[in-house]
Amino acid sequence: MASNKKYWKSVEELKENSSIVETLKQNEFVEEIPTDDFLGDKETLEASSTTRRDFLKYVGFTTAAASLAACEGPVIKSIPYVVAPDEIVPGVANYYASSIGDGFDFANVLVKTREGRPIKIERNDLAKNNEVNARVQASVLSLYDKNRLMAPRVGDEEVSWDDFNAGVVATLSQMTGKDVVLLTQTFASPTTSKLIQEFITQFPHVRHVVYDTVSSSEAADAYQAKYGSRGLADYDFSKAEVIVSVGADFLGDWQGGGYSPGYIENRVPKNGKMSRHIQFEANMTLSGANADKRVPVKPSDQKKIVMALTGGSMSGLPEGVAEAVRAAKAELDRAGNKGVIVTGLPDVAAQSAVLNYNESRGSMAMDTDKPRLTSMGNTAEVTAVMNGVVSGSIKGLITVGVDPVYSFPHPSFADAYKNLELSLAFSMKEDATASLAKMVAATPHYLESWGDIQTKKGNFGITQPAIRPLFNTKQFQECLLKWSGNDKPYYDYLRENWETNILAGASWNKAVQDGVFESDVELEVLETTPALNTLESSTSEGALLANSQEGGMELTLYTKTSMGDGQQANNPWLQEMPDPITRAAWDNYVTMSASDAEAMGIENFNVANGALNGSYVNVSMGDVTVENVPVIIQPGQAKGSIGLALGYGKTAAIQTEMQTGVNAFPLYNNFNAVQNVSVTKTSGIHEFACVQLQNTMMGRDIIRETTLEIFNTKDASVWNAMPMVSKDHKEIPVTSPDADLWDSFDRSVGHHFNLSIDLNACTGCGACVIACNAENNVPVVGKNEIRKSRSMHWLRIDRYYSSQESFAVDLDKKENISGLGSSLSEFGELEQASENPQVAFQPVMCQHCNHAPCETVCPVAATSHGRQGQNHMAYNRCVGTRYCANNCPYKVRRFNWFLYAENDEFDYHMNNDLGRMVLNPDVVVRSRGVMEKCSMCIQMTQKTILDAKRDGRPIKDGEFKTACSSACNTGAIVFGDVNDHESEVYKKKHDDRMYHLLEAVGTKPNVMYQTQVRNTKEA
Repeated sequence: MASNKKYWKSVEELKENSSIVETLKQNEFVEEIPTDDFLGDKETLEASSTTRRDFLKYVGFTTAAASLAACEGPVIKSIPYVVAPDEIVPGVANYYASSIGDGFDFANVLVKTREGRPIKIERNDLAKNNEVNARVQASVLSLYDKNRLMAPRVGDEEVSWDDFNAGVVATLSQMTGKDVVLLTQTFASPTTSKLIQEFITQFPHVRHVVYDTVSSSEAADAYQAKYGSRGLADYDFSKAEVIVSVGADFLGDWQGGGYSPGYIENRVPKNGKMSRHIQFEANMTLSGANADKRVPVKPSDQKKIVMALTGGSMSGLPEGVAEAVRAAKAELDRAGNKGVIVTGLPDVAAQSAVLNYNESRGSMAMDTDKPRLTSMGNTAEVTAVMNGVVSGSIKGLITVGVDPVYSFPHPSFADAYKNLELSLAFSMKEDATASLAKMVAATPHYLESWGDIQTKKGNFGITQPAIRPLFNTKQFQECLLKWSGNDKPYYDYLRENWETNILAGASWNKAVQDGVFESDVELEVLETTPALNTLESSTSEGALLANSQEGGMELTLYTKTSMGDGQQANNPWLQEMPDPITRAAWDNYVTMSASDAEAMGIENFNVANGALNGSYVNVSMGDVTVENVPVIIQPGQAKGSIGLALGYGKTAAIQTEMQTGVNAFPLYNNFNAVQNVSVTKTSGIHEFACVQLQNTMMGRDIIRETTLEIFNTKDASVWNAMPMVSKDHKEIPVTSPDADLWDSFDRSVGHHFNLSIDLNACTGCGACVIACNAENNVPVVGKNEIRKSRSMHWLRIDRYYSSQESFAVDLDKKENISGLGSSLSEFGELEQASENPQVAFQPVMCQHCNHAPCETVCPVAATSHGRQGQNHMAYNRCVGTRYCANNCPYKVRRFNWFLYAENDEFDYHMNNDLGRMVLNPDVVVRSRGVMEKCSMCIQMTQKTILDAKRDGRPIKDGEFKTACSSACNTGAIVFGDVNDHESEVYKKKHDDRMYHLLEAVGTKPNVMYQTQVRNTKEA
């Protein structure tokens, strides 16, 4: 029954005929709004050309800006699209196919842009055997480097490009008859090669020399001597059953890298088979860590091993090494044309022996018909240039993409460079060479450029800009066209060359859209300076350890997975990326065996907070000494040898926080990576930023592994046993419903996300770590915070050593411990790494447990479980109790100790307007005092769901991705919906190799691992 009661809101309503009440009935506002004062007089408004639509745009924006300003987060600037570009939809990412070719890294990529800003690099799956490593993933941040050059300069003054180009042409014309060298990186670019040839025709006194900062000259020399053109033999390890590597880190940067996808294809057991990998090396490398059998051996013995494997004698080899060589040779013989040998020795004779052996066996893995074209430098030519500048015979030097003042090993080169008549540097930054050059040309980033690459004969890639140049920069090719008297833009020149010489009738637009193109067109191979192209030079033939020193150590110079040749030394993502082997960031260091370190009194020790400290040494070679180099004692380092990474020690155009490590290039004598040096301990203690103690698993069931023989002959319950727990004095599987403390939900409805990690396929490369940083705005915290165990990486790659010769022997030792005395002594021994340990890598992120211990202890419900299997974090609710971190058995939660963005204490990319352009707007930048962790890239999964909903279609398997799964070059990380019974992740979940990390705890994770299988059976 309806009520007839009358309610009133104010006393005024009780008065009869109230004028205020009558007015309010007709109008919400009693006082009139002064619109004339706000909009101006009527005549001015009528005369205005602003349309009502535009007026509403402006008014709408100001209202929105005022609303935003009222929120907690401060708004610095907001610039609306008054006229929005057709190709940009706010909130929706655009992707551009492009290619990188910086002289060290070559790859075909997809560039993700948001509102015109490149924010992430992805793999281009249209390219074959295309590896996008950690450095390529991080290259997007280098675009926003605040130390980039903003304009060309002559002397100390900025000039216009017209004046700059006119000055160069005038200087070159005046220097006719004098020796001028154009010293460039390997471009691997057919169009650039053609353009350089035209330029040299215009200025015949200029000669072109290719300089690779880290040389593969001996391998290219051997290939050229045998096959008549310069290149590097390519290898497809998916076609090999037995791989023997002597000093070649082919899972790292050997010959430009990119071999991981093919290698892993045959390393995951299929139909009971997998390849066998034997590694002979001095330094512990990624390849050695992934090998079935690794033999530590000094560089001086490695050439003997190559000769013994390829048909020579084994005289001079230590007995243990000789035995391993005999076994490897027997396995190669058994494999026939499915066996292959590779070597990284800087020695033409050794490289030639390997080429001849593989060809004589008809090795299916070696491809010499389509060589790699990514490392074309010649040591003899580069040495002649270096010596010519020092002696004064070379009068002019134009450098492009290289920094010889930093990287040339001659101590007098910098002083001689200052005295050149013409010193012109094309550079993105004012590096060591550009800071001394008389003329500096500011070059754009590759994401601002047009170009092309031919990484392998017949395999082409196109570089297209994803953003307009941020500064007043020009490509080297644009300048070269101007100097040659050609006013054509480089884009027109590039397109014309492709349509004339490469496309063979195919569509240019389609090639640009795809980013890759395959063609059998034979292009003219442009030699640099044939007169100096000496193959059997003293710098490359038989020069291995020629500078022997009494009582010395054998040094192997190498490049880190993170830093490479040092081009991106100002990139904080790469500086903070832990080395896969040592797990140390922000440094390079001497790696030394435990026995050598003990003999010299060198030590590593952990201080109270767990941070690693170590001794210093001086490394000397002749008159050259690199002082105060820290030492890491490295299990697996060959006795009598040390390792040291190149690419560190830069100071020019590097902000203070990134000026780390020592410059090892002075030791790169004759551009040879192997040297004899003397090492002496010096005073002082170095503080490392190491994220993992150099300990082992102590027999814990974290990495599960078995041998191929057991895998093929035993039931899965033997080598992948389900953990058992006790209930009512009876053993039951931990997966039994009776073992649960929680009530389970029905997870069969809708999507339920799982992530699978195959330990056989993970090489430890770290590309996933950088991809996660880029996608999820993970902050860089710096060396001091890393030392306090405050790393913010959402994804870490744990590295484990075996205590004995293998993890299997570790397990036997642990299971046979009996009694208190045995327990006290032998458990302690299990914490010491072997002299030559087996190595295992394990990516660990939030496990997104269905029975998550973090969720039950959060007092404010900041962490909770989603219907789709993800463990969510509501940052606004988190009050920073850190109970969840204490209760997490996987230790994957990160606490924000500080505000890392816009904080002068953390002067990295998030502290300047340019660097913040890389931030992903789909992911919030976290403030201090909250807990953060892997979200399984929920922004990516939700976008996939929304796209499919918009299109009215079901989601296909493979569409769901996370940053780490899309970045993984080997397919080790697979993400998907386990409720889709046709999906790959569903098959992985029901594979015999599947297990969960710390399954006995009963957390029921949504991340699973595949047991590692090693092919240990010898011939």
